[in-house]
Amino acid sequence: MKYQSDAIEEYFTRSDGQYIFARWGRPIAPVVFGVQDKTLVTLKTAIQSLTIIANHEMAETDPELGSNAMFFFFLSWDELLEVKDLDRIVPDLGNLVGRLKSLNANQYRFFRFDESGGIKAVFAFVCMDENLKTVSAEVLCLNQVVQMFLLWSDEAFKSKSPTLIAKNGRVMLNPVVSDIIKAVYDPTMPIVSNDKSHALRVRARIDLFRNN
Repeated sequence: MKYQSDAIEEYFTRSDGQYIFARWGRPIAPVVFGVQDKTLVTLKTAIQSLTIIANHEMAETDPELGSNAMFFFFLSWDELLEVKDLDRIVPDLGNLVGRLKSLNANQYRFFRFDESGGIKAVFAFVCMDENLKTVSAEVLCLNQVVQMFLLWSDEAFKSKSPTLIAKNGRVMLNPVVSDIIKAVYDPTMPIVSNDKSHALRVRARIDLFRNN
């Protein structure tokens, strides 16, 4: 499959027209709250799968933060206000919760970045509303992991899903998303870019590993 660079651009061009790309610059040390053991295994398996695709690393702990990829699953946004010290991590938490409730949002991700602009930490909040309750754990977990693995556009997955269901019922990554993740985590690629020419490099990297 050949991709045009403008198709790749769409994944990192935000609604205001800015091209903003960033990936993890350190191993991912995840922790999950609010799920049963079976779903925990599913989520961690999804993270492991993407780290293999990206040739990235997982870790038990981050030396600076302890855990740098936190997933919170809950039934009401108000539950976040009861999480001890969360307001120290997420600025203006009370107003954020109010805004998410008013938008009827069911998920939100808060990114932190290191001095070079690479992803330093992600806090993913998933409010299990009636829509998400109908989604399988495999689809839900893989979608969440994909969206914390890169700083995607705020519109990247509004009209297309990062995951697909195969004919045999198996949940899999959208091949375009898989190719992009593999390409951007190549050691020769930058951790951060605000230039649309980055999409040209991503396309060239995808062509290269597809031809080898």
